Amino acid sequence: MTTPASRLIPSRRQRWSASTKRALVDVAEQLFTEHGYQATSLDAIVAGADVTKGALYHHFSGKQAIFEAAFERVESRATEGIAEATAGNDDPWERAQAGLRAFLTAVQQPAYRQIVISDGPSVLGHERFREQEERSTYAIVDQIVRSVLTSDEWDLDEAMLDTFTRIFFGAMSAAGGSVAVSDDPAAAAARVEAAIGFIMTGLRQLLETGAGMPDPGE
Repeated sequence: MTTPASRLIPSRRQRWSASTKRALVDVAEQLFTEHGYQATSLDAIVAGADVTKGALYHHFSGKQAIFEAAFERVESRATEGIAEATAGNDDPWERAQAGLRAFLTAVQQPAYRQIVISDGPSVLGHERFREQEERSTYAIVDQIVRSVLTSDEWDLDEAMLDTFTRIFFGAMSAAGGSVAVSDDPAAAAARVEAAIGFIMTGLRQLLETGAGMPDPGE
């Protein structure tokens, strides 16, 4: 049985609904970035999007729900930037460096600083904030870590690979937060890149010299 062509093409009402939702998130992201969560009202969002409050409630249950949509968009934009920066590079160490730089660029953006770092933990709660963060960037960190830990001398099991990933993810998360809240984000980003670069250089030297991984059971 074939599906009628009319069912495959979005109706005018569906296109309008999607456009309204997109406009609401656009305005919400802008207002949350400029004024923060507490100082942004639903009235301001619907006025900026030129829609009724009923239209907002058609798509979102309230202020926190539309904040979450803006949060996810900002996080997704950062993740896409990191993925794009690391794509097409065969050298795992250069890929790791490119990913770090893309991440540090993302956390300097006003929307990321305000929505993700400043308001995210308090609005979403610590547990949900971490879940969102891991959903967006953890997989990329995991991929990079696994690509550099390929020495035959380091026969790492899955538990140890996961431990390395969580350590580097935690370091990047903390470093990103420090950059985002800094009065001079560019300078803070440069310090973070230098510090993590130093750690990565040491790890690379250990791998290249064939130094064995200590047995965690000893």
